[in-house]
Amino acid sequence: MRRTAVPRRGDVPGPRRHSAAIAGRGRRRQDARFWQTLDDLVRRHAIVVDRPRGSAHPRYPDFTYPLDYGYLDGTTSGDGAGIDVWRGTLPDAVVTAVLCCVDGVKRDVEIKLLVGCTAAEIVLAASLQDDGDQAAVAISRPGAPGPAPVDAAASDSV
Repeated sequence: MRRTAVPRRGDVPGPRRHSAAIAGRGRRRQDARFWQTLDDLVRRHAIVVDRPRGSAHPRYPDFTYPLDYGYLDGTTSGDGAGIDVWRGTLPDAVVTAVLCCVDGVKRDVEIKLLVGCTAAEIVLAASLQDDGDQAAVAISRPGAPGPAPVDAAASDSV
């Protein structure tokens, strides 16, 4: 008869516990893998720019796109369409940031890729998505040009 080890209290499978040093190294590896996977998506799927910089929004003609906007062909986002992309002016097609967007009217959440964006373009794209019933936060790639940290006290006074 085969004996099965009975888990003791504390041995129950669950989240791994690591020391801070191990967790830090693991986190950096995880972060690098995240950004590399996004870059691989961009490399494998063409960016289709259906709203070029300077063009008017199809439903809101007073809005002009300050950057190229489109999607990754052959991909699927949470809304069923291709993954949204803001394309900046940097020559390399590297994901420099992601935007996490919440739309209170549509009651949905989306991720948008910022490809080849400068720090100013990241701030611009985030501000466009963070308006009215929409909220957005930009997560910049470590080491990529990104928005400067905002001093909460200074931003409240503006």
